[in-house]
Amino acid sequence: MKYFFPFTLTAFALAAGAVAAAPLPAGAIKNVVLVHGSFADGSGWRGVADILIKDGYTVSVVQHPETSLADDVTAVKRVLAMQDGPAVLVGHSYGGAVITQAGSDPKVAALVYIAGMAPDEGEAAGALLQKIPAASTAVKPTADGYLRLDPTQFHADFAADLPPELTRFMALSQVFTNGAAFGVPITNPAWKTKPTWAMVATQDRAINPELERCMYKRANAKVVEVNASHAVYISRPKETAALIERAATGK
Repeated sequence: MKYFFPFTLTAFALAAGAVAAAPLPAGAIKNVVLVHGSFADGSGWRGVADILIKDGYTVSVVQHPETSLADDVTAVKRVLAMQDGPAVLVGHSYGGAVITQAGSDPKVAALVYIAGMAPDEGEAAGALLQKIPAASTAVKPTADGYLRLDPTQFHADFAADLPPELTRFMALSQVFTNGAAFGVPITNPAWKTKPTWAMVATQDRAINPELERCMYKRANAKVVEVNASHAVYISRPKETAALIERAATGK
């Protein structure tokens, strides 16, 4: 059986090269690895990735399975192993816990948390979330212990600053997360040894902004605050990319 692809790989390569990448600042880390959080997949990084690529960075998006913290860390390290040099490792939401564990990899030169969890050694993400609870009560368990966001609350509690027609599909296509992942303590948190940047989403209903501030303060992160929902990486790609580029240049 033959398969027909109306947009061939050659055409894709030509289209991708149509906009020349800008030269990177001297000394900048060129590789960026993006890690999504719960109830999402890597496609949400599209706007951020487009900006970074245009600015000369090499971008990788991890599609980790959300089946366990160990599986997700393994998926990140698999992508890190493919980098041709040091990388900035970026995590959103639960992806922050993943990069906290995976970020000790020698390829990682800097960390960026985008409304992401940053547990300390011996802490689990779930316990942190209980200390300073979020406004949302939309997280529901499945019969086999996975977690999902109630689709009727997805827009309000995950992405209130995105168009409803977009968030309706995001709710339908959300990736369920194994609830057990939130109970696994972190060992050797990378933010203790790697330079760290972080973004607080001030209208976040999935992770309390006060919890974000507390985690980032103890991580000695360089912090920016953005008036946005939990899906800040989608709704505010320019600000998100700008913070990642700060990390890449050490500013």
